[in-house]
Amino acid sequence: MLNINSLGITVKAICAALLVGSGTLALAQPETDAATAAAQRDLWQRLRAGLQLNHLEHERIEVERNWYERNPDYMLRVSRRAQRYLFYVVEQVEARGMPMELALLPIMESAYDPFAYSHGRAAGIWQIIPGTGEELGLTQDWWYDGRRDLRASTAGALDYLEKLSAAFDGDWLKALASYNAGKRRVNDSIRANRKRDRPTDFWSLKLPAETRSYVPRLLALSQIFAEPDRFGIALTPVSDTPYFGIAPTGGQIDLAQAADLSGLDIEALYLLNPGFNRWATAPDGPHELLLPIAALANFNAGLESMPAAERISWQRYIIRSGDSLSVIARRFNTGSDVIREVNGIKGNQIRAGDVLLIPTASEPPSTYALSAQQRTQRRQNGGDEEVRLNYKVQAGDSFWSIANEYGVTSRQLAQWNGLAVRDPIRPGQKLVIRGVAPEAQTAAEPVALIGPLSREPMMRKLGYRVRNGDSLALIADKFDLTIEDIIGWNSSLQGKKYIHPGQVLTLYVDVRGG
Repeated sequence: MLNINSLGITVKAICAALLVGSGTLALAQPETDAATAAAQRDLWQRLRAGLQLNHLEHERIEVERNWYERNPDYMLRVSRRAQRYLFYVVEQVEARGMPMELALLPIMESAYDPFAYSHGRAAGIWQIIPGTGEELGLTQDWWYDGRRDLRASTAGALDYLEKLSAAFDGDWLKALASYNAGKRRVNDSIRANRKRDRPTDFWSLKLPAETRSYVPRLLALSQIFAEPDRFGIALTPVSDTPYFGIAPTGGQIDLAQAADLSGLDIEALYLLNPGFNRWATAPDGPHELLLPIAALANFNAGLESMPAAERISWQRYIIRSGDSLSVIARRFNTGSDVIREVNGIKGNQIRAGDVLLIPTASEPPSTYALSAQQRTQRRQNGGDEEVRLNYKVQAGDSFWSIANEYGVTSRQLAQWNGLAVRDPIRPGQKLVIRGVAPEAQTAAEPVALIGPLSREPMMRKLGYRVRNGDSLALIADKFDLTIEDIIGWNSSLQGKKYIHPGQVLTLYVDVRGG
């Protein structure tokens, strides 16, 4: 008879046994001391086991590594911020058999901040630009941005990196360079080196300065995370257990209500669900939330007892003359498609005097502190007492000319308005300028101390004569309308694909909006 005690096997170890093969029992190893057990549960250990590039050496790696050694507090902060997301990212990288260095990539891209702001309009921890997001099938609309959704963006980024690796025959340095600079630029440099009979490894390629630092920086991180003590770096401990679970919502839900049900601060809810741009989850989904493991039971119980109709607040609205679905949607911080669906409206025709039900936020806008609107407002507003003015772009203006006139930099001006310096600006567009001296304010629109940017639109009926080169899309963009609005206001356009010069269209324009 087998004597369990003589083998030093605990009952707990037997309970953890795994069945392998055909009826063969494989016993888990006995538990060692508490320190070893804690180390086994540490996610950094798991990450180190998957590193594949930390053996590489180059002087450019050393330069980047020296920076991190001189700034140890930075790594401590980043590792603390990564706690919410790292277990999930490590699992996804591990499941694909990819180098674990890729789990460190968001440190360089965003410092693991899902709301990281980029002048190039990149978003999320992987800093995916809009065009790449479209190629990866990530939804980007008024309600939701899949580039910031942890699961959607991670899947998209890893898919993209796998394709880049395959395109360069498994050369991860070139794949990483392409993630930063674009595959075409890397290929162009390879072709140029071949013509000159030069080496085509990453270190020999002529690439932008940012890319030449980008890859060595990741390799430096790989070495630091492999041996943090050697480089004097302290990391926040991260448990090798899931941080969050998935809670189905059964439909659209107000995020303030969801936070109450789960017992979370609403900012904590947004940090796990940064893909949602507004005060509620998207009407078309995803109809689920990521919640800390400890909050799942409370949320599920609360949601079960809450009638579906109460998950979103509603307001009755009487349609006014000149209203359109898009105007009403902007007024109530919702979408035209939502109003159509809720009220059974087909097309864009609405009639003054009819009553609409509008889904509305249950709390003031400031409550939803990490919504897209509030983040943009904070960027534009700056400090509590800072003066802000609204500048209307004139013909011939550029970022440089406006910045020069008001004593700010082009980069500041772009950042305050959620743009890149290279983005085009057009006459009539509104730009926020912060910290302007009082004597310079006369050239711009009325100055306001920091406060809500939202205001009631002033609608006016306008007869617009179509010009050469016009299209419905151009006219809609010019007057901040939608094509559906224009078609809805003009019966002559029903069923038509084209407009012609000289044709007169009826438009309802917000004259306060320029």
